[in-house]
Amino acid sequence: MQPFFSQRFEKVEPSFIREILKVTTRPDIISFAGGLPNPNLFPVKAIEQACQQVLSEQGAAALQYATTEGYAPLRQYIAERYQTRWGMQVNPDHILITSGSQQALDLLGKVLIDEGQDLIIEEPGYLGAIQAFSVYQPEFRPITLGEEGLDLAALDALLESGTTARLLYGVPNFQNPSGVSYSRANRAALAERLIRHNLLMVEDDPYGELRFEGEAIDPVAKLAPENTVLLGSFSKTVVPGFRLGWMVVPAWLHQKVTIAKQATDLHSNAFSQQVLHRFLTTHSLDAHLEKIKAVYGRQRAAMEAALARHCPPSVRWTRPEGGMFLWLTLPESVCAMELFQVAIAEKVAFVPGAPFYVRPDIKNTLRLSFSCVDEATIEEGVQRLARALRKML
Repeated sequence: MQPFFSQRFEKVEPSFIREILKVTTRPDIISFAGGLPNPNLFPVKAIEQACQQVLSEQGAAALQYATTEGYAPLRQYIAERYQTRWGMQVNPDHILITSGSQQALDLLGKVLIDEGQDLIIEEPGYLGAIQAFSVYQPEFRPITLGEEGLDLAALDALLESGTTARLLYGVPNFQNPSGVSYSRANRAALAERLIRHNLLMVEDDPYGELRFEGEAIDPVAKLAPENTVLLGSFSKTVVPGFRLGWMVVPAWLHQKVTIAKQATDLHSNAFSQQVLHRFLTTHSLDAHLEKIKAVYGRQRAAMEAALARHCPPSVRWTRPEGGMFLWLTLPESVCAMELFQVAIAEKVAFVPGAPFYVRPDIKNTLRLSFSCVDEATIEEGVQRLARALRKML
């Protein structure tokens, strides 16, 4: 038949990273492209035991439909962890379990975004959020992300310009793609603006537990709880295959988001929620995280050292204190998309920075992920990347 599509979906682009990953599956390619957790750190045996225990104790009940909001003991665990880590009083009834934080973005788009409405987003910004929100056809209003966080002067100018924006999306901890974290002062100033301008922030925090150096900083949600939806995920801390995340929503938003989820999938995978809860309550999440942070910290240090040894001095990069990514800024004469093709010939892959911008005129940035490559592989991969780069200069 003659194909036809909704106008809403005509402008939604495929995930550039997912397309790149098809290229990087070759065994001879060293890939710094995928933002994937390290599978060597998945607690396979512990998850296997948790599965057996849940099935043995719950039987068929573990496989039944469940409530939309999610498994109550798991929501209680999340609330208690916010209390323990941050001193935040979070009502478990205001936590909604989602199919990864990506579903949370989609639900919020359904409930909060009108076609043509301004939506404030970091620049560079998380590609998954850009893709998820694009379905609802907002007008993206990018605010530059610097070493301390959002450019507050630019944000003020936008908020005072008569913008229709009611929503701001950001990743304050070890941002994807840049690795940048908002400073304490930047978060406090941002929270004040959220309250003053009646603006809602979607505070996406998939990497906050992966800090391997420096001092942890309170979430923006602690400072402006009624003006923040706080997203979390178990994909980066336990296993990604369960596709389990959550959202902490203000009371005024909870019912609408719950209705949106009912209309989408009824509930997230109930068996996985029970298995995950069993793992979390029979094992120390903090001990598990220490193993991940030790590995990622070493690999981040190895990548920084290799870049310093092999890259031209005109190349700059961020120095994250956690997370999974480094962000490189190349000389303006170098197009990262063109460099990608040269790098593939040298058998190394990365993600060009252009897809992380809603403006098409920034071409000289790229993202490197250090989470799934050991130190020796990082050294070889950076040497290959440096050879490709020298061919472009």
